[in-house]
Amino acid sequence: MGAEAEERPHGAAVVADGFGLKGPRGWAFREVSFRAEPGTLVAIEGPSGSGRTCLLLALTGRMKTKEGTAEVGGLPLPKRMAAVRRISALGHVPGVSELDPAFTVAEHLGERALLQRRFDGSVRTFLRRPSERRASARARIDEAVAAAGLDLDALPKGERTSVRDLERLEALRLSIALALVGRPRLLAVDDTDLKLSDADRAEAWALLRSVADSGTTVLAVCSEAPEGALRITTLDATTAADTATDRSAADTAPGTEARTDDEAGAADADATADTGTDTASADDADTKANEAKVPDAADEADAADEADAADSDLTEDTTEEGAADALAETGRA
Repeated sequence: MGAEAEERPHGAAVVADGFGLKGPRGWAFREVSFRAEPGTLVAIEGPSGSGRTCLLLALTGRMKTKEGTAEVGGLPLPKRMAAVRRISALGHVPGVSELDPAFTVAEHLGERALLQRRFDGSVRTFLRRPSERRASARARIDEAVAAAGLDLDALPKGERTSVRDLERLEALRLSIALALVGRPRLLAVDDTDLKLSDADRAEAWALLRSVADSGTTVLAVCSEAPEGALRITTLDATTAADTATDRSAADTAPGTEARTDDEAGAADADATADTGTDTASADDADTKANEAKVPDAADEADAADEADAADSDLTEDTTEEGAADALAETGRA
């Protein structure tokens, strides 16, 4: 009883300060700052291609950032990425953590329980009798399925239902159940409200809110954040500059709104001139052009890093290509 209580999830606090990730063709996201207490439902809101998924993966230790700092459960990023991965879990993330349409629900759940016992279990787990291990795995599965609100009996073929036959909301519940098998301190879900009706969207948010209420911190990417969630909203460079002095308001209690300057728009030269935002000088442009001609790839990377550190203005593009390239470079989920 005591051992089981120790394994129960307890949320991880998430803190970001000037967090940013850059891909080969631009910033996936930049200047993200917020604070979420344990057990908070955090909604990462913004248009597709604005770096929402990259931010989700970076905060769960799956992508290495270029600037700023962050902590998850007291573990600093990017220094302790492996440790953060051990206390976090991915639900549905396209291209990274997806359900196999050919698998049945039972096969997915059985495989996840097996992997959990094989790679994340303690040494004492292997000393138990096979019957005890099976009972423990079944208990974990039942607990996760119940927490995800997945009614196995209501499925067309019960546990033998193939993933391809699941409705969108049922598939979302299954992916969350698989993530909860490991009893993570941080749960991350991408495209939470994608292709859901209003009624299903309300059910999905009610599910994630219940997971957060049980103690697990939840990060959810969406197009529109629900009421009561800690909202992280992508802004363009101009708005970000106007609200830079208000970033301390991001350190709010759960359930309040916190906006960040995740640069989603590409600010061109004309727009920059109209808003009075400072731009790089001609000398800076010449310097960057000369650096781009350096034949040595290592020297080129070093020069680019130095230029990034020196360039403090927020007019550098955050592009959809930059987010896509950064996501494509993810080697570990």
